Amino acid sequence: MQGDDRDYFARLTRAVAMERDQAAFGVLFDHFAPRLKTWLMSQRIPVDEAEELVQEVMTVLWHRASLYDPQKSSLSTWLYRIARNRRLDAQRRAKGKDALGDAQWQMMDMQATDLLVEVKERDARVREALSRIPGEQMELVKAAFFLGQTHTEIAEATGLPLGTVKSRIRLAFRHLRRALEDAVPP
Repeated sequence: MQGDDRDYFARLTRAVAMERDQAAFGVLFDHFAPRLKTWLMSQRIPVDEAEELVQEVMTVLWHRASLYDPQKSSLSTWLYRIARNRRLDAQRRAKGKDALGDAQWQMMDMQATDLLVEVKERDARVREALSRIPGEQMELVKAAFFLGQTHTEIAEATGLPLGTVKSRIRLAFRHLRRALEDAVPP
């Protein structure tokens, strides 16, 4: 891959990570998905499994684009490594599945379903609790935890004293803790 392409893909990945840029993701998907599928099929992976693995890899790109470091590797190297690891994980699961009986798999499926329901319920409680945090506190929480800004950076950006930033974030977490305690199911 030429240096220009590498920089171009790094910029697109950064746009996906920072702005959830769907157009940038579309360009990356259109470029890398067919190449990944072809590579996986060359590894004797059936077409349907290769397509599923490509979907997983591209989902990782969408959700974890911020983990890509263009200083360490090209985007293609990063994506192929993810595809390889997912393929190996799938092979391990397939070997493990053969060793387990149907009853064990059904039990594991039921446990996985229960866990998924619990996670969705917990996520709903957290979202509800977050919605109760007062606006000015929530803005500071977003800056600190979703944008990764330090308290000092937030103070400089907002013009608030550093102590006020810290106090409001602490208050927000107190509100969040109380709201979550109130929302815990019996």
